[in-house]
Amino acid sequence: MLTSKVAKRYAQGLLDFTNESGQTDAVFSEMKDVVKIMSESADLNKFFLTPYIDAKKKTEVAGEIFKSFSPVSQNLIKLIIKHGRENQLKNIAQQFINKVEDIKGVQRITLTTATQISNENIQQILRSTDLVNQNAQFDLEVNVNPGILGGYILRVGDQQVDASVKSKLNKIKKDFQLN
Repeated sequence: MLTSKVAKRYAQGLLDFTNESGQTDAVFSEMKDVVKIMSESADLNKFFLTPYIDAKKKTEVAGEIFKSFSPVSQNLIKLIIKHGRENQLKNIAQQFINKVEDIKGVQRITLTTATQISNENIQQILRSTDLVNQNAQFDLEVNVNPGILGGYILRVGDQQVDASVKSKLNKIKKDFQLN
């Protein structure tokens, strides 16, 4: 997923501020809540994306939704809305989470399979590759995409192992076209 420069800049600014004030862990937890809330609420996303609702009303609603958050997080959300970037709120929160996890050395792993697989099979796949540091913490996201037909696609950071049936069939198809 491409992330906008805006999300990266806001996230870096927030990280710099929380590092200086010693509030990184608290804000990290709250940003996870922001991502969760924004992911689960289509209505809230539509509300924030509606251009004819003014920033004052959006700020009031956000203040109610996030009233249990620290002043740092509340002020960030108000600032984002004030500058008309509320459509980037989830991305900014996710970028902040990613930056904190990078500092802590957490690997982000995405495993895509054609069907749902057991935890035992997931662990076997993770052990079978050198991309995954078995001694480090990792954040695993498992996706099901029937379009890959079988096998799996393992993405660790910016590296990928494509062991899907679809990619193997495409390779065979290319080989036949070349000969």
